[in-house]
Amino acid sequence: MLEPLLPAQPVRGGQWRDHRQVINAICWVKRTGSPWRDLPER
Repeated sequence: MLEPLLPAQPVRGGQWRDHRQVINAICWVKRTGSPWRDLPER
């Protein structure tokens, strides 16, 4: 459902993180109400 809204991997340069990791991080911050800087490393 979200895939069409997400950017594609760049042809040149570095690779982005897996989209699932980013979406999970956003959901975690939203669910817990903690600031983004408090996001666990894993």
